[in-house]
Amino acid sequence: MPETHSRRRHALRELLREADLDAILVTDLLNIRYLTGFTGSQAAVVVHAADEPGAERATAFSTDGRYLTQAAEQVPDLERIIERPSEVVLAEHVAKAPDRYRRTGFESQHVTVDGRDALAEAAPGIELVRAPGLVERLRLVKDAAEVDAIRMACAAADRALADLIEHGGLRPGRTELEVARELEARMLEHGAAGPAFDTIVAAGAHSAIPHHRPTTAALAAGDFVKMDFGALVDGYHSDMTRTVVLGAPAEWQREIYELVHAAQAAGRGAVRVGTDVRDVDGAAREVIDDAGYGERYPHSVGHGVGLEIHEAPALSQRGDGRIEEGMVVTVEPGVYLPERGGVRIEDTLAVRESTPELLTLTTKELVAV
Repeated sequence: MPETHSRRRHALRELLREADLDAILVTDLLNIRYLTGFTGSQAAVVVHAADEPGAERATAFSTDGRYLTQAAEQVPDLERIIERPSEVVLAEHVAKAPDRYRRTGFESQHVTVDGRDALAEAAPGIELVRAPGLVERLRLVKDAAEVDAIRMACAAADRALADLIEHGGLRPGRTELEVARELEARMLEHGAAGPAFDTIVAAGAHSAIPHHRPTTAALAAGDFVKMDFGALVDGYHSDMTRTVVLGAPAEWQREIYELVHAAQAAGRGAVRVGTDVRDVDGAAREVIDDAGYGERYPHSVGHGVGLEIHEAPALSQRGDGRIEEGMVVTVEPGVYLPERGGVRIEDTLAVRESTPELLTLTTKELVAV
C-alpha cells in the first residue's frame, strides 16, 4: 500500500512544520511500519518536512542486508540505503546536507542517551531536537484499512471463544494453562498470526487478580473464569475480556456481574466524539462507586488499540485529550473481591460520528457453562 504510507508521511510533514523541524529521524519499528510498511527487525527512516513536488526524494529508508529483498518489496517508493546501524547511517546521510536538515527531530521517547550521542557524533552540525510522539499522534486515529485489520482480529477472538465453549473447553478439571493454550490455538485456526498478548485465564479466587498469569490450577464447579485475550492480524491487535461461571451462579456472583455489566454499558455509552477521555472513565467508575465497590476497581476503563495492544488514548482519570472519530479503544471495567473472585467485561470499539462500532461481538450476558 505505497499510497497509504505516502499519505501518512504527508500528514507527518504537516506536524513537522508545526514543530519547526526540517525533518525527523524515526527509529521505533512500529512507527517505521506505519510510515513505510516495513516489517523487519532493524531499520530507520528520515522524513523531510518539505511539502513540494519531489518531497519524497528527501525521505530515505535504511535497513541491513538481511532485508534487501524484503525492503524492495515493502518499501518500493523510497530511497533505500542498505547498511547498518540504520539510524547512524541516516544521521550521516542527513549531515551531508546540513542546510536542508538543519533541525532534525528524533524520537526521544525511544532513543537511549547513548543512542542520542551516537547520532550527534554521526551528524555534526545538525541540531538534534527531541520530538517525542509525533507519529503516535497520527496513529491515534485509524484509517479504514487499520480498522479492517482490527475487526478481523476481533472476529478471530470471538470465534475462538465460541469454539472453546461449544466443544466443552471450559469445564471443571481443566487447568488455566490448558484453557489459555486452547484459546490461542483456536485464534490461529481463525486467521490470527498469533495472540495479541499473553492470554489471561483466571479461575476461582484467581479471577480477583486483574492480570493473573495462567497456572496449573484446575477449574472447579462454581468458579468465575475470567478470560482476557486477543488476536493479532496484519500487525494489529484485538482485546476482549469475558467472565463466565462454571455451573449455576451464586447470588453474589450475579450481583457483581450485573454491576460490572452496567458499568461497562455506561462506559461504552460515553464513547462519543468530543468527549473528554477522563469522562469515559468516570462514566463507568461512577456506577461502581455508587454501588460501594470503588475500592475494588483498581484500574482505568480502557486504552487505544492498534499496532500496540496498549496505545493512546488512555481512557483514565489521568488521561489527556478527547475522543475522535476513527479511534479504536477498549472499555473494560472490573470488580475484584480478594479470595472470592472477580469480573471484568471488555470490548474493543471503533469510534464513529454517531454510535461506536462494536468490534467484539461475543455476548456480555452472564454465561453459565
